[in-house]
Amino acid sequence: MLGFELGKIDPSARIGRNVEIGQSVTIGCDCVIYDNVRIGDNTVIGPHCILGEPTMAFYRDASYDNAPLSIGPNSLLRAGTVLYAGSVFGEGFQTGGRVSIREGTKFGRHCRVGTLGDIQGLCEVGDYCSFHSNVHIGQLSSIGNFVWIFPYVVLTNDPNPPVGPMVGVRIDDFAAVATMSVILPGVHIGSDALVGAHALVRKDVPAEAVVVGNPARQIGTIHDIKGRPDGQAVYPWREHFDRGMPWEGIGYQAWNERRRAGLA
Repeated sequence: MLGFELGKIDPSARIGRNVEIGQSVTIGCDCVIYDNVRIGDNTVIGPHCILGEPTMAFYRDASYDNAPLSIGPNSLLRAGTVLYAGSVFGEGFQTGGRVSIREGTKFGRHCRVGTLGDIQGLCEVGDYCSFHSNVHIGQLSSIGNFVWIFPYVVLTNDPNPPVGPMVGVRIDDFAAVATMSVILPGVHIGSDALVGAHALVRKDVPAEAVVVGNPARQIGTIHDIKGRPDGQAVYPWREHFDRGMPWEGIGYQAWNERRRAGLA
């Protein structure tokens, strides 16, 4: 395909100093890869991506040196993705189109950020997290493993805008935040919790709680939710969903037992 051929680096790509490119890496047309970027094996970088985008210090400090950016193997960055210097992305990282992720961010393995995702830097994200399109993650957010954040969710960080100081949101493992929810600064969402669509979350959410509304209030636990139309249990979701998860094909319980035995 013109300007984007798998396994090849398009001649229009601009590549800086001290860039490490692994085996079988694809780089599409008009990409810019700044200094000190490391790209893992079998990674695909779509057209018009910018990797190692300089931080604000570049515009103020004549001695500026780009902090390293590391992208794990088997990643897929779709067209227009911008990753700033000084971040780390684990194996199997994926983006949709026109994603922007600021400096000082760390993602674990097999995470996804959907189209127009905006990650504001200084964030930490665990393994197997999925952020859908148009998600905004404020600075200092801390997100565990296997977390779902659905479209148009906003995690805020300034309790007294614009004065600060900033306080990030914390979301524990296996939690899910439904579309168009807003999480206010410093809120802690517990493991396996479910935040309903359009919720405004001002207070901490206990583990396994279901909260809805503006302001959000608890209406039960995830064990109260039954699927439609059969009325069967659907939560904890990890016991009923496996696509793209490390327990795919064997079930969560079997995988967890193997993990605890050091076999997974």
